[in-house]
Amino acid sequence: MEDPGFRVVLTGAAYSGPGALRAIRMVTGLSLWQSRKLLDSAPVTAQADLPFEVAMAALRRLQENGVQAALRCDYCERLLPTDGTPVDPGPCESLYWPTAHCQANSETVCDLDRCPSHDPDWLRP
Repeated sequence: MEDPGFRVVLTGAAYSGPGALRAIRMVTGLSLWQSRKLLDSAPVTAQADLPFEVAMAALRRLQENGVQAALRCDYCERLLPTDGTPVDPGPCESLYWPTAHCQANSETVCDLDRCPSHDPDWLRP
């Protein structure tokens, strides 16, 4: 089963100085001028379809430089809180990613009889 992708979303348009623009540039590969335009158009996706670890590293870099940013799960479309609080415990909206295994979710117990993490034939008819 494919892991969900994560998006780094710029959530605020507050300008935080040249360090913020350099951080956006490092994460996105855009020029400083394009980074400024991206920051000014917040809320906007800065990076998409990233593995969780890569997205978290980009998020940390942005936040350390004063950029208001968050992660959004591509499967359940929820923003992951960055302060360590659990995500809304509602179910993940993905047909392919069980709620308990969604990295955007705070649940830790799988509620499926046949879990795709333990049974690779789960999705096959």
